[in-house]
Amino acid sequence: MSKYQQLWEKIAASGQDQLTLSFDQVKEWGGVPLDHSFLNYKKELLDYGYEVAHIYLKKRSILIKKVNVADK
Repeated sequence: MSKYQQLWEKIAASGQDQLTLSFDQVKEWGGVPLDHSFLNYKKELLDYGYEVAHIYLKKRSILIKKVNVADK
């Protein structure tokens, strides 16, 4: 089980085309704080039909987008 599986499942369940989550929301949704290891785990989100489009360090947020299967 992935450290961020709970977060990935909530993102997928949202059904939204795009989400912007604060670092605090990531901790709330996923049950674990965002840390450097997130960079290694973020590729798992593709299995749920989404990708991490951008990490905004100054805004302390991440942009998540639904993956267009035809593009991948």
